[in-house]
Amino acid sequence: MVEIKTIGVIGAGQMGAGIAHVCALSGYDVLLNDVSRERIDAGLETVRRNLNRQVSKGMIAYDQMQVALPLIQATPTQDVLGQADFVIEAATENEEVKKSIFRSLIPHLGPQTILASNTSSISITRLASVTDRPERFIGLHFMNPVPLMKLVEIIRGIATDAETFETASTFAKSLGKTTANAEDFPAFIVNRVLVPMVNEAIYTLYEGVGTVDAIDTAMRLGANHPMGPLELGDFIGLDTVLSIMNVLHDGLADSKYRPCPLLVKYVEAGWLGKKTGRGFYDYNGETPTPTR
Repeated sequence: MVEIKTIGVIGAGQMGAGIAHVCALSGYDVLLNDVSRERIDAGLETVRRNLNRQVSKGMIAYDQMQVALPLIQATPTQDVLGQADFVIEAATENEEVKKSIFRSLIPHLGPQTILASNTSSISITRLASVTDRPERFIGLHFMNPVPLMKLVEIIRGIATDAETFETASTFAKSLGKTTANAEDFPAFIVNRVLVPMVNEAIYTLYEGVGTVDAIDTAMRLGANHPMGPLELGDFIGLDTVLSIMNVLHDGLADSKYRPCPLLVKYVEAGWLGKKTGRGFYDYNGETPTPTR
């Protein structure tokens, strides 16, 4: 297997920052890249804040944080990513954006570099097809928030070879994660089950079966879920929920995956959930309040 020492992470948002966080905490050198230095700096600040939170809760020692932070290097240009043994793309859940990233990245990589996508729904085989190394391309779907969630879904494309799969599995486990292997079908395992539930909760609201508060309370207390499905949709990002539903609907051609019109309307309004301050809840006050 390829020895992994340096990890490239493309995308310094919530997922990319989380991946950089757990990699550095596990002793890997990390090259964090995004489209601007401002975004990278925001990602680094997210890592600092979350590491401090873990220290304050006694989850890690202060010394561990002090060792981890210097391992993450701001990397404004993709050419430096050629130093990485393993590059993980964690950009927005848009197939064309991801393909564009991989096309531009390829000229900078050494022949042995392994590529991975953190996509939560898009075909690994299709993403791999735009690269020069489909046999060294794999899906690594980290759960959000990455520092806290224990699962990584591993998805092999049709061309992914056994060595890449073994290297990726070993790497994920070295981060303290548990792995689940998924076939390369739309939305894989977790989101194939989870996101249609969120979409159905939105239909339940859309059809007037219950209010936001009633639906979330019912699922928290009636199904013992840690958060209600509408709150969960806000946490995931309603644009991401819509993107995954579209992938499912287009890829499986089954009407049960049709995105709820109310979900579409919220996304069109820019009400994307917690990250924009408003979704099915308004987050601008002291406590979240339902918007419907």
